[in-house]
Amino acid sequence: MSKKNAIFGIRAVIEAVNSGKSIDKVLVKQGLTGDLYKELTTLLKMHNITIQKVPVEKIDRLTKISHQGVAAFVSPIDFVNYEKLTKELLEKGKTPFYLVLDGITDIRNFGGIARTAECAGVDAIIIPEKGSAAVNADAIKTSAGALFRIPVCRVPKMWYVMKFLKSNDFSIVGAFEKSETDYRKPNYANKPVALVLGSEDKGISSQVAKMVDNMVSIPVKSDIGSLNVSVAAGLLIYEIANQRE
Repeated sequence: MSKKNAIFGIRAVIEAVNSGKSIDKVLVKQGLTGDLYKELTTLLKMHNITIQKVPVEKIDRLTKISHQGVAAFVSPIDFVNYEKLTKELLEKGKTPFYLVLDGITDIRNFGGIARTAECAGVDAIIIPEKGSAAVNADAIKTSAGALFRIPVCRVPKMWYVMKFLKSNDFSIVGAFEKSETDYRKPNYANKPVALVLGSEDKGISSQVAKMVDNMVSIPVKSDIGSLNVSVAAGLLIYEIANQRE
């Protein structure tokens, strides 16, 4: 994380959260106690902001000013409410196309996927609050600025998102290398679509996988077995986008 986007001090972080700043995560010195600290942690949990307890030396390396054992990193973008966005798109008569990134932690993959999604006209990217690449300066750079232009929704529970999308008649499509369904076969044109991509090592999480309507795969003619997730995302995104046009 860049210290350029950091806020230091318990009261300063509390004020930042209360003012509506998009906080990516908060570092807290191990063993920190006190009433003000309790107020901070209660507020962070209320807003589903990630708290990471670290040795004080890690925070010391970020600043020379008094930090009270607390450092918060402000996201360079404002996150969007997926329920509100979906309602707005449907009311306009659009058929939304969302990209759900379930556990993409590599910054370069995340940025590259966001760049492709923005170029292809994806309506939003949905990511979990925990277990996802940080939306920071490196991600912005890798996306060539696309993360400033495409709505990003950060959510506490991916399963609830899937349930909401299904209730709004979305077709949930998941990428799974062992699926026997070629990604070019399904019809993506007639309904709202949510394309789910999992992490490279574990794939789509089991809870989210249960909500997927159709698992698809990209044929691979080598012993490697699968494509890099960013490359796979490009193929899948453009297949869906082309069909919808």
